[in-house]
Amino acid sequence: MLGLDGHSVHQSSDGWVPVYADGSEARLACMSVGFLLKRKEDSVVWRGPKKNAMIRQFLSDVRWGELDYLVIDTPPGTSDEHLSLVEHMAPVHARLSAVIVTTPQAVALLDALKCLSFTRATALPVLGLVENMSGYVCPCCGEISNVFSTGGGAEMARRERLPFLGSLPVDTELVTLLDAAEGERPGESAERAAGGSERSFGLLERYQRTPTAPLFKDIVDKMLEQLARTRSQREAEASEASQVLASPVS
Repeated sequence: MLGLDGHSVHQSSDGWVPVYADGSEARLACMSVGFLLKRKEDSVVWRGPKKNAMIRQFLSDVRWGELDYLVIDTPPGTSDEHLSLVEHMAPVHARLSAVIVTTPQAVALLDALKCLSFTRATALPVLGLVENMSGYVCPCCGEISNVFSTGGGAEMARRERLPFLGSLPVDTELVTLLDAAEGERPGESAERAAGGSERSFGLLERYQRTPTAPLFKDIVDKMLEQLARTRSQREAEASEASQVLASPVS
């Protein structure tokens, strides 16, 4: 989807070098098992211990550098991958949060409920829930058809008392854009735009012109608000706990 087919991971003295979706600007670093395969159509047939080791390597052996956010896309439901992630990131557990994404039909909501149960069992705060594929907008007439029903995600968020971050319809323009995505070509440099800021990679510029781009932006803004609220709450709880520990015993 980011136009990174054919890219490979290189080894450095500091570990694996991630692949940058924006080329020379080096702001969006990506890591995937797909970069390690000889052919993109090869399957990955690994048992639990092998998957667990690869997750650990992706977290500790990749030269991520200073990050604003680390976004990890996990499979639906609950599995070894989820538990391995939580265990390996235990030292920074206080900074972890989850976003649950579901489609509106009943079968998908069951998987989403399992994810929610997992986050509660592992004390992982949930920033909110997103309902994906919530309707299909006809590119010709603009009529919305609810292919997978609609409103299931919003109802689940209300029932489970989760922030509802928003709904995303099927956007054929976005699908076409991501399927045909091409990364920055070798030799391209971070040219300066008219305002003097660095040029964003072309895929992002084209994405921002799609009908669903404003919907994604609204969802991200809500996520950041929830993240700031969660961080403040954690800091307050930590401060309260330290005051209790510092209180003299009578």
